[in-house]
Amino acid sequence: MTHWSSPVRVLVVDDSQVMRQLLSTLLAADPEIEVVGTAADPHIAREQIKALNPDVVTLDVEMPHMDGLTFLKKIMTLRPMPVVMVSTLTQTGAEITFEALEIGAVDFIPKPTSGGLAHGLEDLASELQRKVKAAANVKVGSRLIAAPSTPRQPRLRPATGKSGKIVFVGASTGGVEALKALLLGLPADCPPTLITQHMPPRFTAGFAERLNRQCPMTVCEAAHDQRIEPGHVYIAPGSHHLEIARVGTHHVCRLSDGPPVSGHRPSVDVLFRSAAQVCGKSAVAAILTGMGKDGAEGMLELRRAGAFTLGQDEESSLIYGMPRAAFERGAVMQQHSLAHLADAILDACEVEGYGEARAGHGIHAA
Repeated sequence: MTHWSSPVRVLVVDDSQVMRQLLSTLLAADPEIEVVGTAADPHIAREQIKALNPDVVTLDVEMPHMDGLTFLKKIMTLRPMPVVMVSTLTQTGAEITFEALEIGAVDFIPKPTSGGLAHGLEDLASELQRKVKAAANVKVGSRLIAAPSTPRQPRLRPATGKSGKIVFVGASTGGVEALKALLLGLPADCPPTLITQHMPPRFTAGFAERLNRQCPMTVCEAAHDQRIEPGHVYIAPGSHHLEIARVGTHHVCRLSDGPPVSGHRPSVDVLFRSAAQVCGKSAVAAILTGMGKDGAEGMLELRRAGAFTLGQDEESSLIYGMPRAAFERGAVMQQHSLAHLADAILDACEVEGYGEARAGHGIHAA
């Protein structure tokens, strides 16, 4: 990731004066960030964007006069720039947030509640600062150009769900849209798939429901001891690590609320390590866009256990952090653009040993 030599210039847009003050204070506490202005509504914000030319905008999802989504569409049409949404912890707030990411917002943070302010301020500050600085490095407008937006007809192939392979996927920033694009490229009878996407609690259930409506297979938030079946995708809850376990002749999801691993709960490393131990060479793993390095060590364990490992390439990643860390550790066997990852996963599920995987599009072997 590029490091900015001058502070990242941020405009805070929120109709609440208390929230504008809080976000400004938390952001300004980081010497690498400068809050250049605040705006109480989109009309003021539009003038501020023209006058101040900020690097990043934080935008409340729900505002008077013009809602956050309408304003975001205008920004992305007239002057595309990195936007981080500030979301309410309601079902409506979550749904609007996912729509915002679809329109072009880079990331989101949950709006702090009055009850959670006292003990959660330090965590909120570091998350907000980290996400705003990451957003400043994103090339808005170049995202997901080659990714499908509707289910396509996968090319004819054997029923991959019966191959005995299990797919494991990790993602963070940019993953909401990348995962949708990936799943739209897989058939309804896809191999069982377990996903850890960095996301706050109370957002993952809505995320799973949204994917279930949009994608050909069944998608759900994972439950403890839930049996793992072909044609199903299991999303780690935002509050728990997700692992795979074997019970007799079948596999189940296991959830735990242990401490964060690699800075996260749920952690991709936790999922990948369980896959290495339980599945070995019957695992196929992919690491997608995201900042940081969660998943790199777990993917290396997977590769050493005989699994087939894939990474999203730099050009198609919103943030090439997690895939880069895994690639540089020697954990990634092939890198693909997002548009070709689904086929690469299905190819890997068809072969007996990882050495037989066929060459695909845009591959760079590690």
